[in-house]
Amino acid sequence: MIIAFDDTDSRNTGMCTTYLGALLFEELQQYGKITNEPLLIRLNPTIPYKTRGNAAVALQIETERPEEVISHVIERVEDFAQFQDENTNPGVVFIHAGQVESCREELANFFLETVRQVITIDRAKEIISRNKLEARGYKNGRGLIGALAASGAALAEKWDYTYELLAYRQPENWGTLRRVDDESVWKADNATYPETWDNVDMSNNLVVCVPHSVDPVLYGIRGKNKAAIRETADTIEGENTERTLLYRTNQGTDMHLIPASFIEDLQDLHSYTIQLKVTSIPHTIEGGHTFFQSTDERGNTIDCAAFEPTKNFRELVRKLIPEDIVVLSGSVKEGTFNIEKLEIKKLETKSELVNPTCSSCGKKMKSAGKNQGYRCRNCKTTASELEMVEIPRELEIGIYEVPPCARRHLSMPLIRRDKDGYIHPSR
Repeated sequence: MIIAFDDTDSRNTGMCTTYLGALLFEELQQYGKITNEPLLIRLNPTIPYKTRGNAAVALQIETERPEEVISHVIERVEDFAQFQDENTNPGVVFIHAGQVESCREELANFFLETVRQVITIDRAKEIISRNKLEARGYKNGRGLIGALAASGAALAEKWDYTYELLAYRQPENWGTLRRVDDESVWKADNATYPETWDNVDMSNNLVVCVPHSVDPVLYGIRGKNKAAIRETADTIEGENTERTLLYRTNQGTDMHLIPASFIEDLQDLHSYTIQLKVTSIPHTIEGGHTFFQSTDERGNTIDCAAFEPTKNFRELVRKLIPEDIVVLSGSVKEGTFNIEKLEIKKLETKSELVNPTCSSCGKKMKSAGKNQGYRCRNCKTTASELEMVEIPRELEIGIYEVPPCARRHLSMPLIRRDKDGYIHPSR
């Protein structure tokens, strides 16, 4: 049986869908055997009505007591879901063993759609009804979308994945200031990077694996190597945890990015990778957001942005000039492209007019007077015009990323990519 659920948490009052997953991972073993790894699935990161990280959870169990499993899961969802928040709309889906093959392809495709597209609640309900799946939706039932997506991830035969170990606080500490020793986090990161990543942000001197919201998570360790992840967790010192769970996840995979060729293909609330030509000098507005314009091969134009939370990444963006060719990865919102990664494909030559150089002594000539050209005071050589010289660019061809403190869950850190061609992997 596959059990999947979503939308139990709240931005304001806390909880975390992954915590409910960790709780059920332990409790459901009284009814049978948990099979495969628990799944943490991140959905389209641009959805405006997401509760927080837009994550759904799926568990798989071999059991001869399915009705008891269903009853237990529903009871726990109703116990922990933050129903008082108007944006919390839980959904739970159960797929019995005999239903797996008949809905595998549709739900596997739906999984990818929910990571990239905007899905309606009615669409999710229609799929549930047509496949005769057992499900429970609360309030408007939006959580059914994520629950179906997580089910699809469990059914999909192959997709890129990483891991995240989540450590949860003792319930009496929820909502209080987290007690984690920062030095131990830096020590752990030094020992396991790049097998783990996004524990710290070196360029901004920040610990980033410890959240600041009111949810039960104490810290989350991301990586591809399970042994390194556990070593990191064992090294971190701080308050006692209630439980931990290692999830397999689509985080750090760029699964949300849709390849695009033209600006006219871009839609709000979707994420893309697209090659463009810079057409304006970047400018920074009050608040620290940096903007520039780019065009595609058809001459269509879009505003591109590196927002203030991307910190030092904006310094890179400010060095772009018109005619640079770039590949942008990021999301579109209100017609603006929000950059997550930037690949520089071609740098335009930058030049300026300066006083001519004396061919004899190599020094710069001075003006000889209005409309009289230029003259070297030492050698008496002359020139009639200014000369054009190339100015070195403070950029290199390659791929750049926002720092860890600004990275979205789904964005693939460059350390996961082939080392040829990337620049400055951020820690």
